[in-house]
Amino acid sequence: MIALYFGSFNPVHVGHVSLGRYLLDHHVADEVWFVVSPCNPLKHRADLLDEQERLHMLRLAIRDYPCMKASDVEFSLPVPSYTVDTLSVLSGRHPDARFALVIGSDNALLFHRWKDSERILAHYPVLVYPRRGYDFASVAERFPQMHLLPTPYYDVSSTEIREGIARGEDVSRYLDPLVWQHIREKGLYQ
Repeated sequence: MIALYFGSFNPVHVGHVSLGRYLLDHHVADEVWFVVSPCNPLKHRADLLDEQERLHMLRLAIRDYPCMKASDVEFSLPVPSYTVDTLSVLSGRHPDARFALVIGSDNALLFHRWKDSERILAHYPVLVYPRRGYDFASVAERFPQMHLLPTPYYDVSSTEIREGIARGEDVSRYLDPLVWQHIREKGLYQ
């Protein structure tokens, strides 16, 4: 099974990669594909770094993990990107692959707002990892067909990293060393 982990990855951080490693190490998935979203329909675009830059940093962060892949599939799709459409494209391009969707409990609680959410649930396993402050029990009650994963909490967010960089803080502990070096060299998020 290929776990599809969609996100802005603005920037990719150790929590993202740790979740990917969990999925592989616990045999939840055979591969993890990080799908870089050019524009999340539920987020504002103003603070979003160029998608090629985010894709490059993602490739740097997962370079040592052969079962992880950075996907730019949404770059050629209409904006805003809708997960259901991307799933259809990927299933069409890889008819023998079995895909699953990976989301946090924060997104799971909003899943009813996603385009064609029932269609996604009918055709793809949805794997949910816990996010602090977003009740897992509520997800299970509302969407019993979703699979709850007992992952650790990954208490780091791209927003906090961007804000820390803008304040001149050292956020290196949250980033792969090559990603942190790239951000500093290019003066990103300042």
